[in-house]
Amino acid sequence: MTALKLATGAPGTRILGLGDYRPKRRVTNDELAQVMETSDEWIQSRVGIAERRWADDDETLVEMATAAGGKAIAASGLAPDEIDLVVLASASLRQPIPGIGPQVAHRLGIPRPGALDLNAGCAGFCYSLGLVSDAIRAGSARNAIVIGVERLTDVTDMSDRSTAVIFADGAGAAVVGPADEPGIGPIAWGSDGDQHSAIEIVDSGFMAMAGQAVYRWATTRLTEALAQAMDRAGVTPADIDVFAPHQANLRIIESMTKRLGFGEKTVIARDIVRSGNTSAASIPLALGALLESGEAKSGDLALVLGYGAGLTYAGQVLRLP
Repeated sequence: MTALKLATGAPGTRILGLGDYRPKRRVTNDELAQVMETSDEWIQSRVGIAERRWADDDETLVEMATAAGGKAIAASGLAPDEIDLVVLASASLRQPIPGIGPQVAHRLGIPRPGALDLNAGCAGFCYSLGLVSDAIRAGSARNAIVIGVERLTDVTDMSDRSTAVIFADGAGAAVVGPADEPGIGPIAWGSDGDQHSAIEIVDSGFMAMAGQAVYRWATTRLTEALAQAMDRAGVTPADIDVFAPHQANLRIIESMTKRLGFGEKTVIARDIVRSGNTSAASIPLALGALLESGEAKSGDLALVLGYGAGLTYAGQVLRLP
């Protein structure tokens, strides 16, 4: 019997470059208060958002993903033809077929890569990061790009203040390549499908969310996943320089921070205040903002956690590029 050959890859992986795209239009809480029964105080006290970005008609998923991906490739120092795997994470594609991963890859000048769309809700970026990291270590890819992109305003009922004040648009990307020393820790992921209906797009075509149920789940069940991600990477909360969970709700972020017992040295991502909830795009957007502001620096150890519809979750420890 002829034995099959297996590819072999790098001992580790790391993020080589990040990129982002934020829509031009800023929407403040005061602007929303003019068209619905809400106020700046009501929104900030419940979810911590002061403003968010909404995409215009020309800022499509493909355009935003291409812009963020182009920045990430430029930051990585790679040429597009050195990338052979593209994973696009999104929960807001209005047309299921064809997926936009191959189209975005073509727009980026990446020749004939493996390309796919992945929908794990707001955990999509972390799911994708885990998949491409494993693919590179297994020898299935040389270098990869992960792009989280959302136009949640397409699936948001603007008359429903429970969702309209939260959801927003944008894109964030990361180029991942091989490394002798691991820069992306083992993934800690899972799902609680018994609560699948807590976040869903209903027959109207709009997002519906059981906000209190999601809040309880996130603040009581996900600390274990964060601890597992650190344990698998061989680090403790004292080693973490940056905590950048999915930017869903500032109160959830503060609850997780308190439960994990981070010290004063740990920088906490609070990009939700100016960006809203951008689902699969929120973590790369938050990391990019911290690096741009100087609050975080290259080489810092970051703990990330995506969580949302499904209900799904995934976390990793990362070395920032």
